[in-house]
Amino acid sequence: MSTTHPIPSAEEMIRTAGLRVTQSRRAVLDALRDNPHASADDILAAVRPEVASTSVQSVYNALNDFAAAGLVRRIEPAGHPMLFELRVDDNHHHLVCTVCGAVRDVECAVGHAPCLTPSHDHGFRIAAAEVTYWGICAGCADAAS
Repeated sequence: MSTTHPIPSAEEMIRTAGLRVTQSRRAVLDALRDNPHASADDILAAVRPEVASTSVQSVYNALNDFAAAGLVRRIEPAGHPMLFELRVDDNHHHLVCTVCGAVRDVECAVGHAPCLTPSHDHGFRIAAAEVTYWGICAGCADAAS
């Protein structure tokens, strides 16, 4: 029998992480629920209608606090703005479209974390691997045909 766990509210997640709950932080976390792989500018645009006084700096502050607390994961695909997501601690990877910049999650490539074994670990104890697959998404490929 499987049991489902209720998804914690933004307020619960922030409080559990030991951070002060503010209207802006709640709005940022809620925006990330609706916009995975969002940039700070994307989040600001989503938050502004709810919290008009929110600045880009307050969004970055919240995102940095959340990343430090382990609530969000920061990804930085080359040539793209820094992106944030709520999916943390599962060592998944990303597909990035080289035409439109769309980002999609993909599960770990092979086996257990860290998914890939380097040819030489140079004495490192590897905890995770970050893989970005680059290509053209189906929508862009169809449009080009």
